[in-house]
Amino acid sequence: MSEIRQLIQRMGRDGRAAAARLAFAATAEKDRALEAVAVALENDRQKIQQENEKDLAAGRERGLSGAMLDRLALTDARIDSMIAGVREVIRLPDPVGGTFDARERPNGLKICRMRVPIGVIGIIYESRPNVTVDAGALTLKSGNAVILRGGSEAINSNLALARAMSAAVAGAGLPSATVQLVPTIDREAVGEMLTAEKYIDLIIPRGGKTLIRRVVENSTIPVIKHYDGICHVYVDAAADLAMATEIALNAKLQRPGVCNAMETLLVSGAVAGEFLPSIGKRLEDAGVEIRGCERTCRLLESAKPATDEDWSTEYLDLILNVRVVDGLDQAVEHIEKYGSRHTDAIVTGNANTAKNFVCRVDSSSVMVNTSTRFSDGAQYGLGAEIGISTDKLHARGPMGLEELTIYKWVVTGEGQLRE
Repeated sequence: MSEIRQLIQRMGRDGRAAAARLAFAATAEKDRALEAVAVALENDRQKIQQENEKDLAAGRERGLSGAMLDRLALTDARIDSMIAGVREVIRLPDPVGGTFDARERPNGLKICRMRVPIGVIGIIYESRPNVTVDAGALTLKSGNAVILRGGSEAINSNLALARAMSAAVAGAGLPSATVQLVPTIDREAVGEMLTAEKYIDLIIPRGGKTLIRRVVENSTIPVIKHYDGICHVYVDAAADLAMATEIALNAKLQRPGVCNAMETLLVSGAVAGEFLPSIGKRLEDAGVEIRGCERTCRLLESAKPATDEDWSTEYLDLILNVRVVDGLDQAVEHIEKYGSRHTDAIVTGNANTAKNFVCRVDSSSVMVNTSTRFSDGAQYGLGAEIGISTDKLHARGPMGLEELTIYKWVVTGEGQLRE
């Protein structure tokens, strides 16, 4: 047996034991451990930043882009944000132990469903070391143990953060293996995690499409994920065009490099002649390259012809597809063919059209008269999120504490016997 396999199995056993303890930990215990984590991050700030500088130096030597180095850097502001995030999780309601769907049968049996932790969660992620703290805090509050495997570019930062968290949790009286980080950059560790179904109950990958596909194709453990954020905004014939303009600009420009940014603007042919020249000028002024259908190119001289591949591309950049459609049916057909079931929006003043769009568009978040950029756990009032799921499992859309739990049926009787 390889050393890597032995390592993952040992971490799995420790995680399983920690999860058994966390399953009945009181909310006060978990919150006390989280506060200890927040204090430890503050106390270890200098040590964490020293380790982060090692990763930044290695990244510069490897030629990482400025954007990648920025994502990697743990500035004082980012550490402050991580500490604030941990304390925000403390303030969130604990979902564990809550009951729902209660019923009483004619024979007197009382039946309900109770929220319980999933168990041991494996999280495989890239680049941002703040994910180490976010994931550790959310899994702890929801009563789960976590095994983290970060990217090689952040190994020193992640190890420093995980050590601080693990020691703080242990000092607060919960198992140190509540938060574990795989201490190697050997890619074999990912493969071993993905087949450790004896110990790990769920895998959540966070990163690019290549990483996520590798996880899905090789995992023997259930995976919750999303591949792309190919998000659409459809401007209906009954839209308030001033509102539609601001929504579309916000959806594309507020932060272009994230998964809930708009990649395709669909416009009803009934308003395209008025709407597109106006918004096209503002997009062009903002540095956006437009790739459009034939009708769009006739209305916008600066637009380049879009290819079929463009419609299914997540740019994460100042590039936007624009298509003029004949109405709602064609807009829905386009989203069904090219979308990623992440987030899609309609702008319309017609309530029936809005209802039709909501019912027919099969995405994890559907927006009416607002920006796709609101597809986010914090914006939904979840407090924080561990990721976004486009799967049709128990979790869909932004995943907060409740999505890190599952349920068990609880049946209470007074001696009833089945005949």
